[in-house]
Amino acid sequence: MIHRDSGKDYPAPVKLALRAGINYCQPQMVKMASSNKSMVRIFIPTISEGPASYNKLFALWHQVKGVGRRFLFDFSQCAFLAQNGVAFIGGLIRTIEQRGGEVALDWGTLRSEIKMNLAQNGFLSVFQGGMGPWEGNSIPYRQDSELNKDGLVEYLADRWLGRDWVHLSDGLRYALAARVCEIYVNAFEHSDSRVGVFSCGQHYPRLRMVRLTAVDFGVGIPCNVRGFARNQSIHASSAMKWAFQRGTTTRPGSSGGGVGLDLLKELVRLNGGALQVFSHEGYAVLLSQSERYEERNKNFEGTMVTISLRCDQKHYRLTSERDDKPLF
Repeated sequence: MIHRDSGKDYPAPVKLALRAGINYCQPQMVKMASSNKSMVRIFIPTISEGPASYNKLFALWHQVKGVGRRFLFDFSQCAFLAQNGVAFIGGLIRTIEQRGGEVALDWGTLRSEIKMNLAQNGFLSVFQGGMGPWEGNSIPYRQDSELNKDGLVEYLADRWLGRDWVHLSDGLRYALAARVCEIYVNAFEHSDSRVGVFSCGQHYPRLRMVRLTAVDFGVGIPCNVRGFARNQSIHASSAMKWAFQRGTTTRPGSSGGGVGLDLLKELVRLNGGALQVFSHEGYAVLLSQSERYEERNKNFEGTMVTISLRCDQKHYRLTSERDDKPLF
């Protein structure tokens, strides 16, 4: 259990309003002067939070599935690239490469503010070389090709939860990091992702929010649950709901606890944040007052998780840590 100490009561965070229709640019064939070989130009759109942006990301995945094996990523139509876009695009590049394709990034089309953020979170150093990530409002871009639980818990506890954007006791911080690490464990044990898991986060001071996204390009939760139940007719929404209940697991011979997110769900409820999970045609969203499990038209054969926490002045700790000493 988590206890919340009263503090300054901020208004609810501003909701991002990218709900407009989606305009996808058709891929274009271009020739690179250096290789004189044709490449398919893929236009990276503006990516923020909200269903429209996730649909744009999943449309990118469908584009690279259907055409060519050599791609040029063009950022000329991207005015903003949130942490979900950074994690997804990094994973998309590695997925194309794993399948024998090639990807070039047209760095000259990047807006200066996006390029600066990609340098700060380390994406630029991974794909272009040069300076690595530095302290700022970014939670570093991370690629995990194999499971490293100790490294992941350290990343989650220090680089995401340890920056004092959300005020957590040390006990709660490390307990949460261990629980959220289960998202990665499940991806490696169940998704059969050949390229691993990709992460990135961002602190948004104006919105008073901090967000972390993790994505894999594997089998996906609904497919996994259907296989475990030997029932291919299970709706994606029902499969998602089953996977997020306490005590459910597809691990053979295990009496484990689903994806192990009860503690995170409780913090989201107290904090007024959100937990969103996209997998195949399934969608789960956990908010402070509700949980929803839905079917979606946009399919993505993988799992994408975004955790949003509100940056308030309250202090959160485990109930077992409570005492009568004043908190200063």
